[in-house]
Amino acid sequence: MPRPAVFLDRDGVLCEDRTDYVKSWSEWRWVPGALEGAAALARAGRLLVVISNQACVGKGIVARVTLDDIHGRMKDDLAAAGAPLAGIYVCPHTDADACACRKPKPGLLLAAARELDLDLAASAFIGDNLRDRDASTAAGVGRFVLALTGQGERWAAEGAAQGIPLETAPDLVAAARVILAP
Repeated sequence: MPRPAVFLDRDGVLCEDRTDYVKSWSEWRWVPGALEGAAALARAGRLLVVISNQACVGKGIVARVTLDDIHGRMKDDLAAAGAPLAGIYVCPHTDADACACRKPKPGLLLAAARELDLDLAASAFIGDNLRDRDASTAAGVGRFVLALTGQGERWAAEGAAQGIPLETAPDLVAAARVILAP
């Protein structure tokens, strides 16, 4: 029986966004409230899945083994906070690769749904970018919340200028409250 999940973007939602990429665990900085928000979702029985573009691998800036180390430590911190991950799905390509997995394309979400037996229509996505929203919509995810952390404020303004209706939350804690509200 397919289950609902909450998809989480990485940069800007879980860790502080950097223009030069998070290249090692020593550069990782948790967004305030990220661990608490993820834990609230997990306590409510939601499966958590990270969905992230990581062009730094395709550009040769970060080795895949280093990215896997960063994600292993991220996963450990989340589990210690009471927010175990069901999966981490990463696109290592650049825009020029024209792959099917790089957001705003839905490939990562569709792969997660297939491999983890997820109900996309009953799921939610928390991101900080309109690419996250577009991937979510293309995959048929039932709800998208734009976190105003990371690039969120910029994309909220862009969405408003384009007349795109967006549900927003100041951070992951607030986004969890929005998703879990009856």
